Amino acid sequence: MILPIVAYGDPVLKKRASEISKDYPNLKETLANMYESMYGAYGVGLAAPQVGLSIRLFLVDTSPFSEDDSYTAKEQAELKAFKKTFINAKILEESGEEWGFNEGCLSIPNVREDVFRKPKIKIEYQDEDFNTHVEEYQGLIARVIQHEYDHIEGILFTDKVSSLKKRLLKGKLNNISKGKTSVDYRMRFPNVSKKRS
Repeated sequence: MILPIVAYGDPVLKKRASEISKDYPNLKETLANMYESMYGAYGVGLAAPQVGLSIRLFLVDTSPFSEDDSYTAKEQAELKAFKKTFINAKILEESGEEWGFNEGCLSIPNVREDVFRKPKIKIEYQDEDFNTHVEEYQGLIARVIQHEYDHIEGILFTDKVSSLKKRLLKGKLNNISKGKTSVDYRMRFPNVSKKRS
């Protein structure tokens, strides 16, 4: 089932999410719905707060980036094959020299900005079966993970831009929270009396 994506301005997006245990109700169904919702919105990542659940869970599938010719064949193959569920994730380390990349977010439609992040991460997380993993990632995969990880920490990519950019974006962000934006996927707007779907 496709779930509506929660729009900018909803308090759930600014809240640090809670850990879950393997007896979390309907977890398999929640994961299936989140994957369906992510693909339905042409996303490469989706965090539980973006569907209104304040839990430490996010998904990443970087395969759409594999069609970009600016990546080497090896990078394209890595991007195409990368699809993972992260539960109770904790970034243990970020390293390297920060690099900028133009990011967007399903909860903040039609807004893109350059965000600077470190290129390498070490992350501990649990998979769908609650097996614990500690893994290292770099480049675009690391960036998508960092973006989704920020969501479970209550941080949006717009929080990471300069104060000048924030001022310039203010009107657009206010409009998104009021539902004054055009999207081709289901959304839930916080400041609209009659919810759209």
